[in-house]
Amino acid sequence: MKGLKSEKIKHKHTMGLMNARKLMKNRKKHRWSQKAHKKRTLNLKIKFDPLEGSSQAKGIVISKFQKEARQPNSAMRKCCKVQLIKNGISVGAFIPGNLAQKFIDEHDEVLIERIGGRMGRSPGDIPGIRFTVIKVNDQPLHLLWKGKIEKGRR
Repeated sequence: MKGLKSEKIKHKHTMGLMNARKLMKNRKKHRWSQKAHKKRTLNLKIKFDPLEGSSQAKGIVISKFQKEARQPNSAMRKCCKVQLIKNGISVGAFIPGNLAQKFIDEHDEVLIERIGGRMGRSPGDIPGIRFTVIKVNDQPLHLLWKGKIEKGRR
């Protein structure tokens, strides 16, 4: 009886001289449960990217809103909804800078870019916001709120 029990255990692990093919096949099969592998092989980042692979895009501000920051921070982050000109997709964009939301009005043309979060997620403490505003009506936003230039009229 003792010999039979040890035989079962040996076959359970299937480690042997001629076992490389089976190990490779299993590894290939189980890689689909890894999120990064699935994204990469199905080109999901390219398919569902609102900027369509480019680093920046122009859009029109539809509305401004505030979003609550994630724990452990407690702040109301200033954001705006932007409709991209190239494909009409609406995305949320963060407005960086102290009181910088004063310089952005509805129907302004803004330039947005990705906020670099790890593994393509929304970075920092703002849930669901993956872009940031860098220019308003072709004026750099950081120079506007520093007071070095005035906002251009359209």
